[in-house]
Amino acid sequence: MSEPLAAVDTWRPVMEAAGFRCQCEGECGNAHAKGSGRCQHEHDHHTSKHGRRIRLMAAPADPLTTAVAAAGLPADRLRAWCPDCHSGAARRARRQLPATPTDQCSLFDL
Repeated sequence: MSEPLAAVDTWRPVMEAAGFRCQCEGECGNAHAKGSGRCQHEHDHHTSKHGRRIRLMAAPADPLTTAVAAAGLPADRLRAWCPDCHSGAARRARRQLPATPTDQCSLFDL
């Protein structure tokens, strides 16, 4: 089984708690119907017979957490994510943020 080159002492407890399976439960926008509501991607398994190999990452449950803030979190504040679910959850979370005010002056306003 492959492991990351750094932070194994944080990554491994997260993966063991998750059973080496992505913990997304639809935050990415996919209902994960085949997995009873949870993503079926497992670490070091292939997406299909000819698909790519999945490498799970330990990342905060809130996909909008900055990298600096995430680096300081303990393993019990992280969860296992496959890359597809993590990026999908981040896109979905950004869309749900309140709109920024458009009445601010901008350098490029004419």
